Amino acid sequence: MSLSWRGAAVRPDDGKPSPETWEAVAVPGRPAQFAGADAVAYETTVADPRTGADEHAVLVLEGAYAHTRVWCNGELLAESDSYVTPLRVRLPEAEEYRLIVECRAPEDRFGGLHDTDRLPPERCVPGIWWDASLETYPDPYVHAIEARPRRTEAGAAVDVTADVVTSEPVDERLTFSVRPAGQARGGGMMDRARVESGPGSTVVPHTIDVRDPSLWWPHDRGSQPRYVIRAKLGDAERSLTTGLRSVGYDDGLSVNGERVRARGVTLLDPTVDDVERAVAANANLVRVRAQGVPPAVAEACDELGVLLWQDLPLTGPGGFDMDRGRELAESVTTAVGHHPSLACVAVHDEPVAPYADGLGSGTLDRLRYRYRAWRASYNEAPAEAVAERVEGVPAVPVVGPPGIDPDAVTLYPGWRYGSVGDLAWLCDHYGVGDVVAGFGAGTAGGGDSTDDPGPDAPDSQARQAQVVQAVGEGLRRRGSEVVVLDSLRDAGDGGTGVVAEDGTEKAAYGTLTDSYQPTQVFLSDPTPGRSDIVVCHDRPSGATITVEWDHNGQRHQEERAVEGFGRATVGAVTLAAGDELTLAAAVEGRAVKNEYRIGEDI
Repeated sequence: MSLSWRGAAVRPDDGKPSPETWEAVAVPGRPAQFAGADAVAYETTVADPRTGADEHAVLVLEGAYAHTRVWCNGELLAESDSYVTPLRVRLPEAEEYRLIVECRAPEDRFGGLHDTDRLPPERCVPGIWWDASLETYPDPYVHAIEARPRRTEAGAAVDVTADVVTSEPVDERLTFSVRPAGQARGGGMMDRARVESGPGSTVVPHTIDVRDPSLWWPHDRGSQPRYVIRAKLGDAERSLTTGLRSVGYDDGLSVNGERVRARGVTLLDPTVDDVERAVAANANLVRVRAQGVPPAVAEACDELGVLLWQDLPLTGPGGFDMDRGRELAESVTTAVGHHPSLACVAVHDEPVAPYADGLGSGTLDRLRYRYRAWRASYNEAPAEAVAERVEGVPAVPVVGPPGIDPDAVTLYPGWRYGSVGDLAWLCDHYGVGDVVAGFGAGTAGGGDSTDDPGPDAPDSQARQAQVVQAVGEGLRRRGSEVVVLDSLRDAGDGGTGVVAEDGTEKAAYGTLTDSYQPTQVFLSDPTPGRSDIVVCHDRPSGATITVEWDHNGQRHQEERAVEGFGRATVGAVTLAAGDELTLAAAVEGRAVKNEYRIGEDI
């Protein structure tokens, strides 16, 4: 049942908000007129929605950011401090409901990216961001359901938890079922569990074994079959959709026990369109940075076969409450754990200031970088303690720059510091590069743009494309297991996105698309001088690859046998500024190309 809402900016005190005036607002949404407010109240009045056999009314809020309180007819019914978990509020019996939902800005370190200047104020309005509805049920009913898929020696299993609510004592059988969704093949399974409870709420755990499961894969490795899990009690049922897979990390990322090299993009303001753009750019992973993932985005990752790197909403320097962090880690894995796309959960993003801003290149600047990195200090013990509460997928305690021994590194040579030629030195000197959580460059236009606002947009876009190509390909040539561009789409006017905020593609988007082909041929150094021509083959089976290159109109061709996930040098060229070079590779009926225009040092 949809609702009509009014809103008002209010003072974030401990009492029920009572503004003098209200104005119509769209819920779910982020009313721009309240940008910068510390707290916003939302109000709606609705008649009792229950009809026929319905005995329960439930208000469902998804994405209520960040600290939320709910009143019904003047009574405080519920509070929440985790917007990543749906808030389901049981309403009392009444002929009419006046509902007030107050959403406050973060009161702790866990506001994530929305508590920084990385996102425009209108994207950070305290509010009900993802969904708001009023639901009715008979008695008894299944109030909520959680599911966690996992691989087993016999095939697969789904650990299901159902929350049953009843007004009268109940002694019945709860039916759990697993059935293929959509066009997926295979039979269904059904189990029953006893529910014996007095009035109130009771939790019923159950495990359903799945025989001969169809496994979920990233889009470049296989299909994405999914299953519908249902919990049915009498005439009431609740369902969710999941997939069967396993994810691990041991010297590399694995899905269903098989090695996968991840090519990813960061989402600063995630949408379903962004997931589709990621697939079109040949990415097989998206990182939702320092915020909760909207349910529609997680579902799109499941459907399109994109691995999901999910951060806790924690970013920037400063300590935090470990107990609060542990609670959030558990709530995130509970809310998102049924999605087969979920590949890892990261705890603390960029825990130190970007100490290398403004450095140039060369030996002296490397020494300056080394000095600043040596001076940086960070105690990662709290993040590691929080990461221990992540279940079912790998955990990444710390994401940050070289010098603090991060679990996943962010590298910005050619933009924040140095030149792209410093990439090898950075990786070798600091022992980083297997998991790269962020690389790239900004464009002019404000917000997260380059430090020097002087270049016009076309020039800065060309520079961005060069840096994205050189660093991204350099990391792949080095054999990095996970490579993530920062970022896919701008959240404001200008930034590190290869797509503008309105969806317009920048020059770097096409460059990234070519660089992210699973099998591709690269220059080892796309600057004047001698450069090797290198094939990267990030597929599990070896292949014979035909490589052709056109250097200023002169064509050459070579053929190489490359093992699975292998690299091979097939030739070399001597380049000069202004040269144009086109590389092409053909393998197993597929053809890809990669183009370069040689400039000065990047």
